[in-house]
Amino acid sequence: MDFIEFLKVVVLGIVEGFTEWLPISSTGHMILVDEIIHLNVTESFMSMFRVVIQLGAILAVVVLYFRKLNPFDQGKTRNQKIITIQLWVKILAACIPAAVFGLLLDDWMDAHLYNGYVVAAMLIVYGILFILLENRNQYTEFPLQKTAQIPYQTAFYIGLFQVLSLIPGTSRSGATILGAMLLGCSRSAAAEFSFFLGIPVMFGASLLKLVKFGFSFSGVEIFYLISGMVIAFVVSVYSIKFLMGYIRSNDFKLFGYYRIVLGVVVLAYFSVTALVA
Repeated sequence: MDFIEFLKVVVLGIVEGFTEWLPISSTGHMILVDEIIHLNVTESFMSMFRVVIQLGAILAVVVLYFRKLNPFDQGKTRNQKIITIQLWVKILAACIPAAVFGLLLDDWMDAHLYNGYVVAAMLIVYGILFILLENRNQYTEFPLQKTAQIPYQTAFYIGLFQVLSLIPGTSRSGATILGAMLLGCSRSAAAEFSFFLGIPVMFGASLLKLVKFGFSFSGVEIFYLISGMVIAFVVSVYSIKFLMGYIRSNDFKLFGYYRIVLGVVVLAYFSVTALVA
């Protein structure tokens, strides 16, 4: 195993863990980083690696919110357990649209939309939308302050926004946070619900990619996958804590500006690359 290749896996794990839960598109970052450092593996493995590495990020949410998501916690009252079960029903209901469209469009998306120009466009468009939304929300009092207050119907509508994240560069967390805020959720409730939606969605997407790849890994590929997931887990813990701390006293406009700048960088990079080629 080449040490340089392992360092590339470390970088990819850090990028995944840091960007997965922030509304800045982990896919956009992963495409750009992969273009620059290019892990020396087959294209089929890399396509699967970009998705399956997210399992480490999922585990960070499970660990950080284990008590809140555990309906069998002995320290909870009967009413608290019921609320937790209801939360899971809302999460699963919100995942239905993305599951249906993801299964139908996965191959088509990979073939037609997984490129730098689409990613750049989505980074810029949603960056602008975040800025416009936060300007509108400057003096807004959100009616839904906690995830437990989100109605079933609203949860399903948030799930419809999550479908938009199938387009590379949109950001799953970005689409769901944006949708949740439009539907009356506070910034913290929108972010938390986005985290929770990621558990079944990302687990399902990872399983789908593993099945398509065939579970036939070399020893080095297994090492790369496990290393990437472990690094993504550790970095995700800090990323989630950072976001929840940041939005207690700030809005999402900074992420909007960041998306626009990154989108311009991605567009410029792929434009120059195309001209040179």
